Amino acid sequence: MTTTHARTRWAPAGLLAATAALYLWGLGSSGWANSFYSAAVQAGSQSWKAFFFGSSDAANAITVDKTPASLWPMELSARLFGLNSWSILVPQALMGVATVAVVYATVRRRFPVWAGLLAGAVMALTPVAVLMFRFNNPDALLVLLLTLAAYCVVRAQERAVTRWLVLAGVCLGFAFLAKMLQAFLVLPGFALVYVMMAPTKVWRRVRQLALAGVAMVVSAGWWLLAVALVPASERPYIGGSQTNSVLELALGYNGIGRLNGADYGGLGNLNQEAGPLRLFDTEAGGQISWLLPAALILLAAAPWLTRGASRTDSARAQFGVWGGWLAVTGLVFSLMQGIFHAYYTVALAPAIAGLVGAGAALLWERREPFLPAAVTGVTALWSYVLLTRDGDWNPWLGPAVLVAGLGLAVALPAGSRFTARRQAPDREAKALEPVRRWWGAVVAGAIAVSLVGPAAYAVDTAASPHTGAIPTAGPSTGGLGPGGFRGGRALGMSPTGPQPGTGRPGGAPPQGMGRGAGRDGMGGGMGGRAGGMGGLLNAPAPSAELTTLLKSGAAAYTWAAATVGSNNAAGYQLATGLPVMAVGGFNGTDPAPTLARFQRYVAEKKIHYFVGSGMGTGGRAGASGSGGSDEAARIGAWVQETFTATTVGGVTVFDLTAR
Repeated sequence: MTTTHARTRWAPAGLLAATAALYLWGLGSSGWANSFYSAAVQAGSQSWKAFFFGSSDAANAITVDKTPASLWPMELSARLFGLNSWSILVPQALMGVATVAVVYATVRRRFPVWAGLLAGAVMALTPVAVLMFRFNNPDALLVLLLTLAAYCVVRAQERAVTRWLVLAGVCLGFAFLAKMLQAFLVLPGFALVYVMMAPTKVWRRVRQLALAGVAMVVSAGWWLLAVALVPASERPYIGGSQTNSVLELALGYNGIGRLNGADYGGLGNLNQEAGPLRLFDTEAGGQISWLLPAALILLAAAPWLTRGASRTDSARAQFGVWGGWLAVTGLVFSLMQGIFHAYYTVALAPAIAGLVGAGAALLWERREPFLPAAVTGVTALWSYVLLTRDGDWNPWLGPAVLVAGLGLAVALPAGSRFTARRQAPDREAKALEPVRRWWGAVVAGAIAVSLVGPAAYAVDTAASPHTGAIPTAGPSTGGLGPGGFRGGRALGMSPTGPQPGTGRPGGAPPQGMGRGAGRDGMGGGMGGRAGGMGGLLNAPAPSAELTTLLKSGAAAYTWAAATVGSNNAAGYQLATGLPVMAVGGFNGTDPAPTLARFQRYVAEKKIHYFVGSGMGTGGRAGASGSGGSDEAARIGAWVQETFTATTVGGVTVFDLTAR
C-alpha cells in the first residue's frame, strides 16, 4: 500500500475521530441542557404512550410543542442506560459525527478526498453545529436527515436512480417529524436540481419526483394520521396549539406564525431584527457566518467554474443541491418575522460546508488566479470582524488572522501561474517543482487561516456548559437574543437542586441559569404573566426540602404536582422523577387543561400539589397577545382563592388535597 493511498484511506477516519472527540468532550457538564426536552425524554423513558406522542410528562397531560421524532433516539438511550446527561446528549453528538461523515461522502462523490475532508472539517467546526450537536434540541436529528436527503439527491442525479430519490423523500418526511415545516425548506432546491439535471427524459424525472413526494408524505403523515385517529380523550393535548390539533401546530405556531409574526400561542414576535443582514449580525454572525461570504462567492462563481460542462454534470448538480439549500433556507431565516433564534442557523452548516469543499476543489482544478485570493481575503477580513466583536476575548487573534489571511491572499495569484503550466518540458517542469510545492503550502495555509476563527469559537463552545431554551455558541459578543435576553452558557451557579452521583433525590444534573437570562422566576405570585424570560426559558432547581415534599405520598396521585409552564414543570419533574403537569404548555398560553378539567382532576385526587413558581403578579398568565389562552390564569386564580399557600424552599406551594 502506497503512502498516498494509506493517507486517503485513514484521513476520513481521523476527521470523524477528531469530530467525536470535540463533540463528546466534557459533554456531561451541561446537565439537563434544555430541561424542557430532557423532561420529555424522562417521560418517554417511563411510558411508551409518552414516547409515541412526545408528552412532557409520563402521565400524558400535554406534549412538547414539536413532533416527537427528535426525542425518540434520546428516549431509547435513556431506556437502555438510565436517565442522565450522557444518555440524553451522546445520541445528539453521534448524530453530529454522522452528519460530518455524510457531508464528506457527498462532496467525495465528485471531488477529491481532500475536498471532502475540507467540507467535513467546515461542518465539524461551525460553532453553532458544535453547540447543537452537544445539546438536546430537535435540530441535531433535523440536520442529519436533511444532509442524508442531500446525499440521496446527489446519488439519484448521477444516474437517474429512482430508489435514491425515494429515499431522499423518506429522509425529508422523517425530518418533518423532527422539526415540522423547517424540513421542507430544502425541497425547492432539491427538486429543481433533479428535474433540470437528471440524465433521463423529462417525464420520467417528473414521475420519479412524484414517487419521492409520495414517500415523503407517507413518512411524515403516518404519525399525523395516527394522532388524528386517536380520540382526544385518549391522548395528551397537542402542546403549542390552541385547538388540540397537530395540523394547527404545524401550520400555525410552527408554520405561518414563524414567517409573518402572527400570534399563535401568546408570544408573538420576539425578534424584530429581520432583514438581509440578519445572518451577519451580533446574534447570528458568530454562530454560522464565518465562511458564509466564501460560500456565497463560490456559489456565484459556479456557472463560470463549471463552464462548458454538460446539463447533467455532477459538479453542477452539487452546487445546485448545496446552493439551493443555502439560498432558500438562508432567505427564510433572514426575513422571517416570527420567533427566530440564532441556533436555528445550524441548518445552514451542511450547505456552507458543501459549497466550500466543492468550490475549493474546482478552484484547484481550474487553477483560477484571482478568485482564491478574493475568497481568502474576504474570509480573513470577516473573521477579523467577528473575532473583534468581543474585545476582551483573545484580542490578538483577530489581527493575526487578518494579517496572515491578507498576506496569503496576495501570494495566491502568483503561484497559480506556475502550477498551471502542466505541459512544460521535463527540465523546466523539474525547475518549477519547488515553486509548485511552495504554492501548495500557500493554499494549505489559506485554508488553515480561514478555519482558525470558527475553530477557536468551536473549542470555546465545547469547553463551556450550556443550559436553557436559547443556547448560543462561542464567547459573549454583547449581542442580545430574542426579546432582549441572552441565553445559553451556564453561569456555573451552585444549584440548590439534586445532582448526579450525589445520592440526592432524582439523580439530576446541575441546572445553571442561562447567561444573562434575567430573573429566576422563583417568586410565589400566581396567575400573572411570566416574570421575566428566566422563568419562561429556564427550569428551576428546587431545594431538597421542596423535592422531598413533592415526592411524599406521590404514589397515590397521577401527577405529583402541577405548575404553570413547561420549563417550570420540567425542573420539578426532573428533580423528583415524577410526572408534573405543565399547565398551559411551554408558554402557559395553551388551553390545557381547562379550568373545569383541572377542577375535576383535583376533585378526583389526581394532583397533589400546585407549585406557584415562575410567574409574576397581575395580568394574564403568559398571554402577551391575542393568540393565547387565559386558562392558566384562571386556574392560578382559582387555586389561590381555594387553597392555603405555604412557602417551601422559597417557593409558594398549595396542597390541593386540603382546602
